[in-house]
Amino acid sequence: MLSGTRATPVRMGLLALLWGSGFLWIKIALGGGLTPLHITIIRCALGAAVLLVLARAAGQRMPRDRRVWGHLLVAAFFCNALPFFLFSLGEQTVDSGVAGVLNATTPLWSLALGLMLRTERRLGPLRLAGLLLGFAGTLLIFAPWQQTGLASWGALALLAAAASYAVAFAYMARHLITRDAAPLGLSAAQLLTATGLTTLALPAAPTGTSFPTFTAITAVVVLGTLGTGVTFHLNSRLIAAEGPTAAATVGYLLPVVSVALGALVLGEEIGPRVVAGMAVVLVGVGLTRHQSRSDRLPLLGSAPDTLRSDTPSAALTSSPAPALSSSRPGPHQ
Repeated sequence: MLSGTRATPVRMGLLALLWGSGFLWIKIALGGGLTPLHITIIRCALGAAVLLVLARAAGQRMPRDRRVWGHLLVAAFFCNALPFFLFSLGEQTVDSGVAGVLNATTPLWSLALGLMLRTERRLGPLRLAGLLLGFAGTLLIFAPWQQTGLASWGALALLAAAASYAVAFAYMARHLITRDAAPLGLSAAQLLTATGLTTLALPAAPTGTSFPTFTAITAVVVLGTLGTGVTFHLNSRLIAAEGPTAAATVGYLLPVVSVALGALVLGEEIGPRVVAGMAVVLVGVGLTRHQSRSDRLPLLGSAPDTLRSDTPSAALTSSPAPALSSSRPGPHQ
């Protein structure tokens, strides 16, 4: 077995590969005849099954408090049901690599949300520059001034998915992340709730023109078990063993992995403008994580900083959203 220092790159690489490949599996499943809603339902159900097994093995139970289940309903919608569906919807017209890049804007939405709700009390010049730079990179990717730009309903759906993650992280930080909570049990319950929510929409979903291919079914099974269920467990283990900085580093690798896999497996062509935009977005996100000494000092009598851009985003997400916004240990870390 690998020792601590040597095992860290392996854990990080494996997690980045599993998380970053999620956009590839979605694209393959769509191409094989599965609809966005079907992908979402199967993904949530399989992810929940994996987490239920892991929770049982760890001796963790799902919550019994009705109030907790009420919060899980909101979290499941914004963190799983809605973004999972929007990513599948967006990838009907947008390449999987671009989807991974736009997913990396989640920390920017988290910071912007904190500013709008005035829960982000301190924003130094570097973090402000990072926020502006990050959204400038997103604009560069969209390039609405060019005919070859990505300004389309599919790209907007992907951005909405990233923003949905930001809303979910803020809500969960306030209502679900507590020191006495069982993370595996809560996440299993959350994905079970998401499965129920998406299943309710099934009667309104259009039926596929043909039966899904074996390749599509395999892709969505991998997406649900490895890309959704197992990744949560690996991320939790990485944070526990190496700290939140290592988990945050994985977040920077996700768009790189998605772009590389899209090009190698699907033959997607990512132009220099999109690559440049990705680099600008990641630099911007990195700057938003910067905290001066005064930023780290709590305000006496201040409200909980649950909407700050450094809210632990890795906890309870079971999603491919990067942990870029996780700059300090959370309750489960």
